[in-house]
Amino acid sequence: MDPITLAGFVTVVLLGGLNLVAVKFSNQGLPPFYGAAVRFLIAAVLMFAFVLIRRVPLPKGRELTATLIYGVLGFAGFYAFGYWALVTLPAAVAGVLIASAPLITILLASWQRVETLTARSVIGAVLAILGIAVMVGSPTGGVITLGAVLAVLAAAACDAEALIVVKKMPTGDPVSANAVAMLVGAILLFALSLLAGERWSVPTDIVTVAALAYLVVLGSITLFVLYLRTLKRWTASGMSYMFVLMPLVAAIVGYWLLDEPITSGVVLGGAIVLLGVYVGALSRSS
Repeated sequence: MDPITLAGFVTVVLLGGLNLVAVKFSNQGLPPFYGAAVRFLIAAVLMFAFVLIRRVPLPKGRELTATLIYGVLGFAGFYAFGYWALVTLPAAVAGVLIASAPLITILLASWQRVETLTARSVIGAVLAILGIAVMVGSPTGGVITLGAVLAVLAAAACDAEALIVVKKMPTGDPVSANAVAMLVGAILLFALSLLAGERWSVPTDIVTVAALAYLVVLGSITLFVLYLRTLKRWTASGMSYMFVLMPLVAAIVGYWLLDEPITSGVVLGGAIVLLGVYVGALSRSS
C-alpha cells in the first residue's frame, strides 16, 4: 500500500458512498433497471468519444475477453441481482449480506490461486460484516426470502469475481476498458428493464437530472476509471473492502442532505468496520 494507491482507494470509497445517496434521488424519477442502464449508456458514449478523440486503443484478444467478463459481472450481474433482491428484501439485511464481499473475494481469490488465504484476512472480513450488522440494526419491513438472500450473495459474488478477473487478466487502458464494459452492462440492463416491464421516459425533474449527471460523470466515469487503476496496484481482496466503507460515507452524506439520523449503532458499527478494514486490508502484522 503506497500513498497513490491509498488515495485512489479512498476516492473510490467516497464517490461510491455518494452514489448510494444519488441513486435514491435518481430512483425517484426513473425505474431502477432503466435508470442504471441509462447511466451506464451515457457514460459509455462519453468515454468512447474520449477514446476516439485521443486515439486510445480498444481492448483486443485476451484484454477484450477480460473486459467483457468484467462488464457482464461487474455491471449487469451485480446490479441485476442486487436490484431484484431489494424488491422484497429489507435494506438492512441486504447491507449485511453485501458486506460479505471481502470474505467472498478472499475465498474465490484463494481458490483461483490469485491470493493466499490468511487468518488475518478472514478475521478482517468477519469484523467488517459484524460492523455493518451493528450499523443497520434489526431489519424492519420487507420480506426475507431464500431467493432474495441468494440474489444478494450472487451480486456480491459477481463483483468479487469481476475484481479477480481484472486482477488476473489484462484489460488495457482503464477508459477504453470501462467504455466497453459499461456498454455491455447497459445493453443487458436495458433488456432486463424490458423483461421487468419498466416504463421508459426522459427525466425532466431537476433533482433526477442532477442526480443522473453526478452518477454519469463522477459516479461512473471517474469512479470506475480510478477503480481499475487502483486495482492494478493493489489486491482484489483489498479493493473489495470498498463495499463496507461506502455505507459509512452514505450515512454521513444522508445525515447532511436527507436529515437521516446517525445513531449510536452507526458510530459503533462504523468503528468495527474500520477495525476490520485495518486488520484485513491494511495491517501486515500477524
